[in-house]
Amino acid sequence: MTNPRSNAAPGTVEIERPEVDRHAQEQGIRERDYVVIAWDDPVNLMPYVTHVFQQVFGWTHEKAQRHMLEVHEKGRSALVRESFEKAEHHVHALQKYSLNATIEPGLP
Repeated sequence: MTNPRSNAAPGTVEIERPEVDRHAQEQGIRERDYVVIAWDDPVNLMPYVTHVFQQVFGWTHEKAQRHMLEVHEKGRSALVRESFEKAEHHVHALQKYSLNATIEPGLP
């Protein structure tokens, strides 16, 4: 028997669409945060990295230097937690200054 409301071609199988969780949508689930990570490299000098952090993030010299030292001593530093778009913007800005930076999903 053929379903009169079906627009499917003969011989095809229709799959029911899953229900959308309207409750979750109504609660306005927040976009997942992403973390911008700066990685140590053997090329850039420490004062230069401090300067770049100040330029890109508008940080004080002290805050920029703390993150630079963390990169130098631990090999990486989590710089900021942002939406994906903002994190991506920061990574591209850091890369324009020849710093090694990536994006990682933040923990929920």
